[in-house]
Amino acid sequence: MKNYINVLRDKFKKYEIDGYVVPKNDDFFTEYSKLNRLEVISNFSGSAGLAIILKNKNYLFTDGRYTIQSKIESGKNFKIYGFEKLINCSLFKNLTLGIDPKLFTNTQIKNYFLKYNKIKYVEKNLIDEIKKQKEYTSIPFFSLDKNIVGESINSKLNKITKYLKKNKCDYIFISAPENVAWTLNIRGGDGPNSPIPNSRLIISKSKKILLISNLKKCKKLLKNKIIKKNEFLDVHTLPSKIVHLKGKNFIIDDRTCSIFYENLIKSKFKIINREDPTYLLKAIKIKLKLRI
Repeated sequence: MKNYINVLRDKFKKYEIDGYVVPKNDDFFTEYSKLNRLEVISNFSGSAGLAIILKNKNYLFTDGRYTIQSKIESGKNFKIYGFEKLINCSLFKNLTLGIDPKLFTNTQIKNYFLKYNKIKYVEKNLIDEIKKQKEYTSIPFFSLDKNIVGESINSKLNKITKYLKKNKCDYIFISAPENVAWTLNIRGGDGPNSPIPNSRLIISKSKKILLISNLKKCKKLLKNKIIKKNEFLDVHTLPSKIVHLKGKNFIIDDRTCSIFYENLIKSKFKIINREDPTYLLKAIKIKLKLRI
């Protein structure tokens, strides 16, 4: 671990930063990340944490569940603090901190760092440059029958497009995998304890959809015609696809839309809302679930 810290610090001059921030979450903002970058750099194996590596000091932030564990695993090389110290963090000032823009939201950065420090986006994840971790492909996505979930995809899309029209919006970018799962009645194997399908979804006010993931995960959905070929979009081709979408504005989710995807959308569209309506829509229980 200490060697990885030194290798990371050697990169600061190249990227013109004074420190680097490493969260536990992945780019889907789940604590059950298959790439555990936080453990690589800090040796901390808990499910919630964030490390900041500076030129001469290291900080690890976590919650009360891990007070003892964090000291045992990381106490020799890190100063340990609770998450509350991250809000308008004043433990260090006037520094430029490097971050991976796919792992943070604009709201997080504003709440944590911008009062006393500056942020610089580093497109390459520096922990991945230090240690390449193998990401195992999970099981393919699969669909659930309407009789199991109680509501069809079409019915859910109607509710979402009605919301878009009411708010005079052209598209919504659904970035939380659990909300994609609800909307399309699909599941996957990307979580250790729940059948989460790590993916994103664009829905237009005309009810057109684009499921954003990789082909291996979506092969079964395509084969069974749950989604059509023109409704699938490889995650790597999203930047080129965005610029060809027609319209003026988007709704995104402040909690799970990363800086990377927000900036990508903002390069062409105006963002008019920052709350994904599916959080509320899926909270409305249908008759089938009420009977159960």
